[in-house]
Amino acid sequence: MTQEVVTQYYRAPEILMGSRHYTSAIDIWSVGCIFAELLGRRILFQAQSPIQQLDLITDLLGTPSLEAMRTACEGAKAHILRGPHKQPSLPVLYTLSSQATHEAVHLLCRMLVFDTSKRISAKDALTHPYLDEGRLRYHTCMCKCCFSTSTGRVYTNDFEPITNPKFDDAFEKNLSSVRQVKEIIHQFILEQQKGNRVPLCINPQSAAFKSFISSTVAQPSEMPPSPLVWE
Repeated sequence: MTQEVVTQYYRAPEILMGSRHYTSAIDIWSVGCIFAELLGRRILFQAQSPIQQLDLITDLLGTPSLEAMRTACEGAKAHILRGPHKQPSLPVLYTLSSQATHEAVHLLCRMLVFDTSKRISAKDALTHPYLDEGRLRYHTCMCKCCFSTSTGRVYTNDFEPITNPKFDDAFEKNLSSVRQVKEIIHQFILEQQKGNRVPLCINPQSAAFKSFISSTVAQPSEMPPSPLVWE
C-alpha cells in the first residue's frame, strides 16, 4: 500500500488523501482520466504536486462530503474543509471534444466519482451504452467469433467473453526504444488496412446495426433523462 502506486496525473482521490487501504476502484479512476485524455487530447488533472492534484479534482467534482472522505487522513480532510466550498462543474466535460457525447460524459461521470462506493465497477462499465458502438464495430468487422453467411451475419452468444489465459505482456520485454514501438504500430496498421476497413462511424439505420441490436442478449440500461447526475 503506497501513494505512489499510480502516476500522479491518474491518481485517485483516496490515494491523494492518504487512505491506508484502497481497492481496484483506483484503476477505474485511472481509466476515467485516460478516457478523458483521449477525448480532449490533454491531461485532465495536470498538477505540479499531489495537493494541487487534489485541488484540480475538487474543482471539477466539487467539495466532497464527509462520508466520501471517511478513509482520508486528518490532514487531507483539514485541507479540504478549510478551503472554500466548491460546486461541481461536470458539464465542462462536454467541452473536451465533439466526441464528448451524452453517453461518453455519463460514463466519465460514473468513473470519476470521489466516493469509491459509488464509483462504477469494471463489470458495470462494460455494459454501459457508450460501449455499444465499439462493441458493434468489433463484432461486425474485426472479431473471429462471428461470421457472415449468405443470409446475414451470425453473432456469438457472448459479446464479452472471459479470457482463459492471462494477458501475456512478454512482448514488452523486447521493446527497447520509442522508434521501435512506432515501427511496430505502423506495421500493425498497414496489416489491418489489407483487410476490410473498420467504419469510422455507425449508421443506426443499417442492417448490421439492427441485426446486432436484435441479437444482443442483455439490453443496454436506460440513460437518465438529464445530461448529468452527480453522485
